Amino acid sequence: MRPTDPARLTAAAAHHLRLTKPPGALGRLESLGCQLSAIAEQLPPPIPSQPAVAVFAGDHGVLAEGVSPWPQEVTAQMVANFCAGGAAINVLARRIGAHVTVVDVGVATEPATHPALQARNIRRGTANLAEGAALEPHEALGALLVGAEVGRALVAAGADLLVGGEMGIGNTTPSAALIGALTGASARQVTGRGTGIDDATWARKTAVVAAALIRVDPDAPTALNANAAAAGIDQPGAPPRALILLAEIGGLEIAALTGFYLAGAAARVPVVLDGVISLAAACVAASLRPAVLDYLVAGHRSSEPGAGVALSWLGLEPLIDMGLRLGEGTGAALAVPMVQAAAAVMGEMATFDSAGVQHKAQGQGG
Repeated sequence: MRPTDPARLTAAAAHHLRLTKPPGALGRLESLGCQLSAIAEQLPPPIPSQPAVAVFAGDHGVLAEGVSPWPQEVTAQMVANFCAGGAAINVLARRIGAHVTVVDVGVATEPATHPALQARNIRRGTANLAEGAALEPHEALGALLVGAEVGRALVAAGADLLVGGEMGIGNTTPSAALIGALTGASARQVTGRGTGIDDATWARKTAVVAAALIRVDPDAPTALNANAAAAGIDQPGAPPRALILLAEIGGLEIAALTGFYLAGAAARVPVVLDGVISLAAACVAASLRPAVLDYLVAGHRSSEPGAGVALSWLGLEPLIDMGLRLGEGTGAALAVPMVQAAAAVMGEMATFDSAGVQHKAQGQGG
């Protein structure tokens, strides 16, 4: 993976100044088009025509703490729904002409076999992060590699735009804890209401996230940090601390999304991010390989508070804000036409010279 060339961004920005519009009049579409040009190393950039959606599913032991009113079995039931084409992401993917790949990377209840399902289960759900590590480091790495392999395979099959989605009852809890651990935000700043929990459940959830943040705090005198120091974590050749955090907090679908995003960036393919779970994975990916940021597009602003914290820390501006909090990749899928429009504007819009229109700098008023 390598960062994009700043000179490509400069050239793309100069091209936008020649288009028949006032400078900056297309707002976020302009910076997005420049990003796409730098990623593709082409001016104008190609219009992404083969978006691909991958939905990774996993369960969470922290559900035992009462952080969600939904039973764990719903994860497997939704996996079946994805495979049958009946979920929200299936509806939206059809609108953008994208195939949905469904991956069981950590579902606790084994889903029924289906031609549309990739059975890549690392373990049947994580351990309870409120009681200790959610995963072993090799399990977190294994799930990350599953996501990377899925991303590479989709690109090899022709995908030129990747959309990552997820499913896992209770997964906004580890997502909040991961975002807090990586950004330094407090539990109250990152913990939201997920599927619409009441005040009492939110208080329990916030307490679980707060305890997790204390447990993984590098400056706290915890057993985790004593073990990390003894193992030489953050020393040359040791596992990166972001990978250790991913294992301590979970989950398997978050790890898979992390690998999926890294694979897209390595293949120089733009990646559209979804909501708070997706953003937690993006924070891990950026901690592991900062160059990944050049390839990430924030699809939307989730109503979860942790999403805003993550977007700010990543330095990303979302394309849409519609109050979404479903996950599955739905917000990212909705943003795909905007990504395509940003590329189309750069390639199809006339310049002042070609249209014979005077630029304001040449005397045009108003």
